[in-house]
Order: sequence, then structure tokens, then C-alpha cells
Amino acid sequence: MKQMNGFRRELEEHILPFWMEKMVDHEHGGFYGALDGYNKLHSTAHKGAVMHMRVLWTFSAAYRVLGHAAYRDMADSAFDYIQQYFVDREFGGVFWELDYLGSPVQTKKQTYAQGFALYAFTEYYRATGRQDALEMAITLFHVIERCRDSENGGYWEAFTVDWQPLEDMRLSDKDQNDAKTMNTHLHILEPYTNLLRIWPDQRVLAAQRDLILVFLERICDAETGHLRLFFTKDWGINSATVSYGHDIEAAWLLLEAVAEVKDPALKRRVEEQVLQIAAAAKEGVLEDGSMAYERQGAELDRERHWWVQAETVVGYMYVYRLNKDMGFRNMAARNWQYIQEQLVDNEQGEWYWSRLPDGSINTRDDKAGFWKCPYHNGRMCLEMIEHFGL
Repeated sequence: MKQMNGFRRELEEHILPFWMEKMVDHEHGGFYGALDGYNKLHSTAHKGAVMHMRVLWTFSAAYRVLGHAAYRDMADSAFDYIQQYFVDREFGGVFWELDYLGSPVQTKKQTYAQGFALYAFTEYYRATGRQDALEMAITLFHVIERCRDSENGGYWEAFTVDWQPLEDMRLSDKDQNDAKTMNTHLHILEPYTNLLRIWPDQRVLAAQRDLILVFLERICDAETGHLRLFFTKDWGINSATVSYGHDIEAAWLLLEAVAEVKDPALKRRVEEQVLQIAAAAKEGVLEDGSMAYERQGAELDRERHWWVQAETVVGYMYVYRLNKDMGFRNMAARNWQYIQEQLVDNEQGEWYWSRLPDGSINTRDDKAGFWKCPYHNGRMCLEMIEHFGL
């Protein structure tokens, strides 16, 4: 059996110091928008909401779990910047994108970003007890509930700055322009779990129960065990692509979510579904222990993305805890070994975006930026430290 250790060292030597030393914008506030795959800083790159919210979540969680004052300072700074620049005081919610000076350049209200803002504010409150963070979290919950489809269930993808219908609802250029997506629903589930930990209001409880049912009845494919990814407004299925990283990430996030709902019958349904998801995701495990990115039809994309590997470790450890099958633990351990040998940048810090199918380092995509930040890998380390004692 392969060893599972070194998570605290990875977090505190390679991940968090990189962000503290290289990505803080001391002149304009917040964090630099991009550091590319060649470790070159782009100090005037635009600043994304998702990256800033994820950084706030990470350093808040690191402070809560590990207690170092320097992590609290980073979280405080991130929270203050987000309050001042990303929060829309006129129409509510958070903007999608700022320029490097802090002026909004993309004001759309992506439901996904509202979810990450809520995730960040709830974790910051858990770490610090600041009442203004709790108040902002409660406000964000009501904002997100405005995004709910009262007729067909679930949540709409995006809106204009003043919450009107939006023609182009895509999360990124790689995504389809659909009314509803698995990805957005997963990242509403995630913050609602955290909100229930600090504000167990019946409205949150009801919304989370409904969201879990959306996963069980709409998003999870009962035949294959995989998650469906893109949908029409009335839940027509718009894609046959399989995302292995999202499969295994959803497995453990669903277990977390149902634990806060405290409904034994629903818990049993979720656990059964999670075991099916975990078994289906095994299709993506490659010979070296890494997890492939996705499958489109018969074509397997063997690129090893950083976030997919991090979620594979956490997901299979949660599944192992659920059913005590050592095969799942061994998959987590093999993937962790792959990460250490192939994705960690021991010289410059952080992780590479990915290893390409031929095994070479992906320098095309950012080391840090709009979509690349310490959330997936930092959270993996914190989960292993806090919940598994590793």
C-alpha cells in the first residue's frame, strides 16, 4: 500500500508561499491577474472574481485549520479587496471581471461566481467570526435564490448586471451556451453546505435539499453513473461528454452536502449514488495512477489537469471512508504519488496546469490566473490534514 503523507508540507512549502510571495498586487490591491506557464508575471492582466474568491476561501480555511497569523492577514486583505471592488453595491452580487486597477470590465452576473463568493464569505466567517462576512453571506444566499428556475427547478446560468436575461451565458470559451449546467449547480451545492454550518436557516436547508434532488434526478445518469454536463431550461440533455474530474469532485461534495441536511433517507440515496459515480469515474484512471480529463464519445482526452488530480485524491478518500474499500484508497494514494512526481513545481512553487497526453509539461496555460489558483490543490491538502489526519 502506497503511503499518504506530506500534505502539510506541500501546502506550506509549495502552494501558499507562492501566492503570498508572487501573486499579491501590493500596488493596486488584490492579486495579479496572471502568471503564465513560463513563470512570467503579467501585472496588468484582468482580475477574475472566481480566482479572488477562491484565494479568499483558501487562506481563510488555512488560517482556520492551521492558525498561522500570516494566513489571516492574506484572508483579511482578500476580503477587503473583494468588498471594495467586486461587490456590486447597486444591483447586488459580484462582478465577473475587473481590470488591474479594480474597475469592472465584465459586469455580468454569472451564478457560478455568486456561488464562489458565498463559499469565500462563509469560510472567512468560519475562520474569523467577522459579522460583516456573515451578513454578506446571507445576502449572497438571497441573491443566488433569485437565480432559481421556479418552474423547472435548478438555477439559471447567468444574467446581465441588473439581473435581466443574458444571451451569452457561457462560463468560458470552452463551455456551451446552455441555460443550465452541472458545473454551476455543483458550485452552488458547495457553498450552501458551508452556509448551513454557520447559518442553519430553514430556507437554506430547503434549498440544499432541492439541489441534492436535482443532482440525483437530473444531473446524475442512472445508467452510466456519470454526471450529465449541459442542459436546456427544462433539463433536456445537451451533451454526451464525460468529465472525470467533475464526477469524482461531485462524489465527495454530495457526501458533504447531505451530511448538513441531516435526512437519513436522503443520505442513503446519496451514498448509493456516490458509489455509482466513484465506480464510473474509475474509467478515467490511467496506467500511471493519474486521472484523464474527459471523454467525448469514444475519444479519451488523456491530458492530466491539476484540478482533476487534486479532486481525485479527495474524492476517492471520501469514498474509501464510506465503504472501506482499500481499492479506492489505493487509487487516491497512486494519484497523490503522480502529483508529487509530475505536477508539483519544486523550483518555482505551485503546480503546473497539466501534463499533456505525451507527458510533457503544459506551458501554454497559466501557472496562476483567472482559472488557476490555490483552491483545488490547497483544499486537497487541507481536507487530508483536517479530515484524514494526513
